[in-house]
Amino acid sequence: MPQYYPIFADLTHSSCLIIGFGEVGRRKAAMLLPAHPARILVLDPLPPDSTGEQLLLQGKEQGIDIELSQEPFCTSMLDAMTLVFTCSGDHALNASIAAICRERHILCNCTDAPEEGSFHVPVVVRKDPLVAALSTGRASPALAKRWKEELAAFLAGKVPVTKLMGRLRPLILAMGAPASANRTIFRDLARPNLEEAIAKRDMKSVQNLLEQILPEQLHASIPELLANLPSGDTNP
Repeated sequence: MPQYYPIFADLTHSSCLIIGFGEVGRRKAAMLLPAHPARILVLDPLPPDSTGEQLLLQGKEQGIDIELSQEPFCTSMLDAMTLVFTCSGDHALNASIAAICRERHILCNCTDAPEEGSFHVPVVVRKDPLVAALSTGRASPALAKRWKEELAAFLAGKVPVTKLMGRLRPLILAMGAPASANRTIFRDLARPNLEEAIAKRDMKSVQNLLEQILPEQLHASIPELLANLPSGDTNP
């Protein structure tokens, strides 16, 4: 059996279709919203419940072109779609849409029969700016859900050093040094001693390490770089 190809997709200029806005469809919408796609079209013959209304409102507040249509599915709705989620509760409809998506090379998650679609949605953990996805290859979704809490705790502890790297990277690249010199700096910053000092909130050691690693012209920026770093709370 072929293995899944893991990918993190930028959906900011993409359109997504969710067919069915029951519990599963709402869950798919909630996962899409943080990715901020350009458009989300939801199909369901019934009006949304309070949770669905909240999701639609949240999407609009984010500036997403999100719409709930009570019209029946037609193939033209697939035009320009990047991702499709079939959650209608009608297996025959879901399977037929998945087949059309295969023919048109559109990624489709067929929720009631994953093997008929082209991708499945893994367990996802977000600890901004970190995102991790976990799959057992359909061997045990229950295990993946249990491990989600462990993964969330692990990622939470990595947030402070990741935030610091996010602040540092553009400053280092803006210096215009050769790529080889930048690689050395980034490699040294990624060593565990800096991460461990940040985790212990030993900011004196953090500052000393940064002064040893960074070019002298960035030393004056260190206090600002260290300001307001998150604590790395490991609660899921």
